Amino acid sequence: MNPERIPVIAVIGPTACGKTRRGVALARHFGGEIVSADSRQVYRGMDVGTGKDLADYGDVPYHLIDIAPAGHKYNLYEYLRDARAAVTDIESRGRRPIIVGGTGLYVESLLKGTELPEVPENPELRASLAGKSLDELASILARTKRLHNTTDIDTAQRAIRAIEIEAYYEANPEARRLAHDPTPIPAVIVGIDIPREERRRLVSERMRRRFDSEDMLAEVERLLAEGVDAEALIYYGLEYKYLTLHLTGKISRETMERELEIAIHQFAKRQMTWFRGMERRGFTINWLPYDMPDAEFCGAVEHLLAHA
Repeated sequence: MNPERIPVIAVIGPTACGKTRRGVALARHFGGEIVSADSRQVYRGMDVGTGKDLADYGDVPYHLIDIAPAGHKYNLYEYLRDARAAVTDIESRGRRPIIVGGTGLYVESLLKGTELPEVPENPELRASLAGKSLDELASILARTKRLHNTTDIDTAQRAIRAIEIEAYYEANPEARRLAHDPTPIPAVIVGIDIPREERRRLVSERMRRRFDSEDMLAEVERLLAEGVDAEALIYYGLEYKYLTLHLTGKISRETMERELEIAIHQFAKRQMTWFRGMERRGFTINWLPYDMPDAEFCGAVEHLLAHA
């Protein structure tokens, strides 16, 4: 690690494992500020479905939450631009950045120091891919992908965008070279280690609470009433995809709840697959038990930092 720069702390793990709580505890312990690494918490008005839990932050400053309007298609280029600016700002004030989130693509690209050009839309490519199934698009992406994963690609629109980015790199080799010649950010990465069955239980319980309170359904109803396009909400996947399909009459409530629960469990599994892939790609992830008391958790991270 660069001795002139203190490591940032990154807290990662699957959905519903308690990352926000841990990040807040670390920020208070180390005098830090949180930089979110969640691909959907950037959107304003999308609170319940994305699990922002803003009240949990208390007096801890956070960044990259509520920075884009619902309906916008925030992307990796924008995230890296905004996250680097946030990290630089936090460090300039003598505080420690705490990166917290489950979007593996965002975390890995940021810590790796990936540089990306702003990739324009390709209307001809989009037209040629229109009508293809998600499986067909995923197959195309699997043959070409280098920077992109399938962690958040659970809709055709997201898959098409990923293919579009890869096509841009093929046509612009210099952009690919820059993207593959990174300057890493020194970091201590902490993973929240939670048994599979416990993770499944927490995911199901959280989803049930949100449905029982009707808050999640009301949130999507409000977004649609405010003019956010249904296709844009479907693009965001998971809760927003299935609730929108239900509210627009495409599927029943029973089908919505059943398919959403399955999709979230599959999503958590893909998240863990991504994190294990990070380890194979040379990142050291220090896994700590999900049920470790906060004081012990902070002490363990302090030990890791001392030996970084």
